[in-house]
Order: sequence, then structure tokens, then C-alpha cells
Amino acid sequence: MASGDGAPAVDRQDRSLWNRDQITEGVALISAALAQGSVGPYQLQAAIAAVHSEATRSQDTDWPQILALYELLKKMSENPMVELNHAVAVAMVHGPRAGLDLLDHLDADERLRDHHRLHAVRGHLLEMAGDPKGAMLNYQAAAGRTASLPERNYLLTQAARMRAAAS
Repeated sequence: MASGDGAPAVDRQDRSLWNRDQITEGVALISAALAQGSVGPYQLQAAIAAVHSEATRSQDTDWPQILALYELLKKMSENPMVELNHAVAVAMVHGPRAGLDLLDHLDADERLRDHHRLHAVRGHLLEMAGDPKGAMLNYQAAAGRTASLPERNYLLTQAARMRAAAS
């Protein structure tokens, strides 16, 4: 998943390196902010980050809660990155094909059509769906569209991993 944007890279991070004291403080702050009643996009984004950070292992992430938060955020924002991250959450709750179906309409959105994150997420979901060749092609397309050298290297590594899996 697109990191920062939702995440394929989040599931590959070493969470033992995360500062648990800062996570606890952040969760307390967003919990207090949400209790105040006026909830906007920034509070929802912080809540999503808090849910991600509370899981000590990737597989323990509360994806149904993240999906519910993205459902609310989509109602407040017409940001295509929100829709992209929503598709990831849908895939994590309902399976990769459900997430891939949501990506199809994002291809028509000029703001996202040629963005590397759309291809990176599609690659990740195709990988989850058991399509290493499709995943490889999308990781390569994403690598060719990012201006970030670390992202490009990561995406090319993912493409190479999928090439090996397809062989």
C-alpha cells in the first residue's frame, strides 16, 4: 500500500522500532480531540494513523475500524488519495478483488490517473490476489512515475520480487 497514503510499505516495517510512548501519547491526544465532538478530516486522518500505530504487528491491524474511518473521511473530502486509501482498506477487509474494483474508476480521475501511488496500490492488490505478473507490471509503472529515488528503488525491488515469483 502506498505509505503515508495507506500502506503497502506499512506492513513491512519493523514495528519494534516504533516509539510506543509517543504512540500512546498520540492516541490519547486524538481520543481527546474526537471526544470534543467536532470531527473533521484532520481528526479522522489522525485516528486512522492511531489505529495503524496501535497494532504491534501488521496482521493485528484493525482494518474494519480503518475502513469505517475512511468511509467517514470520504464523505468530507473529494481527495483522490482518500479514495485510493479507502480502496486499500476495502481490500484488507473484503479481499483484494473488492479493492481492485474500486481502483478502476480512479483511472478516469485526472488527478490520480498517472500517479505512481495508483499503480503501486494496484500492484500490491494484484500481489495479494495472486497475480505476480500483473503486480510486477504495476510496480514497474509506479517506479517509472515517482520522482523519489527511495520510492523508485522500493518499487523496483517489489517488481523484481514479483518477476521471481512469476517464473
